[in-house]
Amino acid sequence: MSKRNTPQRRHTILALLAEQGEVSVDELSKAFATSEVTIRKDLAALEKNGLLLRRYGGAVPMPQELIGDGVQPVSQYKQAIARAAVARIREHARIIIDSGTTTAAMIPQLGHKPGLVVMTNSLNVARAISELEHEPVLLMTGGTWDPHSESFQGQVAEQVLRSYDFDQLFIGADGIDLARGTTTFNELLGLSRVMAEVAREVVVLVESDKIGRKIPNLELPWSSIHSLITDERLSLEAREQLTARGINLICADV
Repeated sequence: MSKRNTPQRRHTILALLAEQGEVSVDELSKAFATSEVTIRKDLAALEKNGLLLRRYGGAVPMPQELIGDGVQPVSQYKQAIARAAVARIREHARIIIDSGTTTAAMIPQLGHKPGLVVMTNSLNVARAISELEHEPVLLMTGGTWDPHSESFQGQVAEQVLRSYDFDQLFIGADGIDLARGTTTFNELLGLSRVMAEVAREVVVLVESDKIGRKIPNLELPWSSIHSLITDERLSLEAREQLTARGINLICADV
């Protein structure tokens, strides 16, 4: 069997698993004429999506009693926002991807951008990047683990970030205050602000239903934000207010 692109190969792996009841890394590697490392990444990605269970040297189908307990699918709006974000990334760019479900939705498409260097403070983002067939150079901030945001925070992480410079920061938000900027429930704000300081372009990714949501903690003021990517549901009034602030507003079509 000739080597296929990643989605085709993973679809075929699932078909073989359903037919045979078990697959091995060695056999799949030979069948697809690709490396065992690539096959292991395929199996890790499929397991993460609740489609199989890895076993030593291969994988077996997901037991029926566990089906339905996996990760919730990413909404069509998050996917549209993520596509619009990745379209703004140039080849060989140096970027930061903050923790969050919308920013994490960018990861599957990053393998098509050669030469990327990606810094993150999120273990989930780092794991997803490591599963890409053509993975970017991955940098981690380190620091103190914050279970609320599921990310690393603190002075160590800030010092690491200040050692680099980046082309773009991609960051989410719990809410958008049209008068002030991005807001968050998290009281650990220092790292987000350092991320914005060391990036030439700050791109906020947020679904439109969060725009206008007022949360006490101001994360990034409008003066620190260059672009905001949301979805097509955003009201005309909100669009006008954002563009009046000089924000490059992108409303992604689903």
